[in-house]
Amino acid sequence: MAAAPSRGRQTAAGLLSIGQVLARLTPDFPALTSSKLRFLEVQGIVSPTRTESGYRKFSPADLERLRLALTLQRDHYLPLVVIRDYLEDLDAGRNPAPPTSIPSMTTAPRRYRRDELLAAAGAGPQLLNDAVSTGVIAGAETYSEQTVALLRTLVALDRHGIEPRHVRGLRQSAEREVALVESALSALLRRPDAASRARASELAPELASRLEEVRSLFVRDAIERMLS
Repeated sequence: MAAAPSRGRQTAAGLLSIGQVLARLTPDFPALTSSKLRFLEVQGIVSPTRTESGYRKFSPADLERLRLALTLQRDHYLPLVVIRDYLEDLDAGRNPAPPTSIPSMTTAPRRYRRDELLAAAGAGPQLLNDAVSTGVIAGAETYSEQTVALLRTLVALDRHGIEPRHVRGLRQSAEREVALVESALSALLRRPDAASRARASELAPELASRLEEVRSLFVRDAIERMLS
């Protein structure tokens, strides 16, 4: 398998819009949509540049990176976290073996003790205590990678005076969004066949990405009104 291209940026003349990226990739990946491209960006698979107006622009290297990620996902049914780790290894100059299958389910994902969580997220004990007491983070003996990422974000927000209690409503909103996605996919989720479950797994992040886009537009509109 060819190595992933680097993330080096090209000149403005070589940059592609979302529509141009879709035109190049959909012949091989017919289910690809602009929402899925945005979701892949959120998941750290690709990092397009932004114009002054906020439009995404992809370099030829981004295009090939997306092609590689989508191929791994389609042909080997790999989760995005495995694909992202592989690409990050390539970015770091390492020479990892190309992933060709889903890691063994007997291999437990990394778990963090409380002290390891604080160190990995760069957080103080009080911030974690506040996050747990407000229900933003569920208290446990060990924590997942996702909790590390969440606590890192809380650290960044805390620097601006936004505390865990202030974002508690966002968690509740996220749960309502998941309920919307579950309702939209209920017909597929009720079917026992593997194909339906696979289709639901593909559609769920796309629907979540669309809801995220709607929320982002609402927030952007509110900020513009605040600043006007």
